[in-house]
Amino acid sequence: MARKRIRDIRNEELIEATIVTVHKRGYGTVTMAEIAREAGASAASISYYFGSKEGLMEATMRHLLRKLRTAMVAGYAAASTPKDRLYAVMDANFADSLYTVPQCSIWMQFWANAPYSPRLSRLHRINRSRVKSQFVAELRQLVPPDQVETARQALQSYMDGVWLQAAQSEGALDSGAARHAAHLVVDLVTMRSVAR
Repeated sequence: MARKRIRDIRNEELIEATIVTVHKRGYGTVTMAEIAREAGASAASISYYFGSKEGLMEATMRHLLRKLRTAMVAGYAAASTPKDRLYAVMDANFADSLYTVPQCSIWMQFWANAPYSPRLSRLHRINRSRVKSQFVAELRQLVPPDQVETARQALQSYMDGVWLQAAQSEGALDSGAARHAAHLVVDLVTMRSVAR
């Protein structure tokens, strides 16, 4: 296994500090100096590695999106049916490595700030498009054509709502319980979509 470069280690430390600090202080008010202090670094190091607070936020979201992609790939590898793949999409979004209060918090703040930043907006569009296509591909095999979009919106809205609640949680999150509940929602949406 290749050794990590000092720069990569430093980037990871600054990204983890960003997640913690933005959760505590909020993206709109947190300063690069506060993030640097959390990482035991200087604000100049953030400027050197990321250029700006927006650049650091973009790098942080790319980091979280990589975690999501890793969980998705693992879930899809084990899935054999359309419903299993829907479960895999939900499971990835509630993966142990991703579904924590600070990470849910920064994700919500990312969504809130994306419309005001071309860089963040682009990441947001890519992620939403990917999730939409994953849901639609499987739902087309499980529900009538005229119900696919409604079923997709129901699953997406459920997932977003749980993340929003998680971002405001004062206690630790139970990712296993979240995945179990998400499976029940998939079952309900696909069963009710077929019934008329």
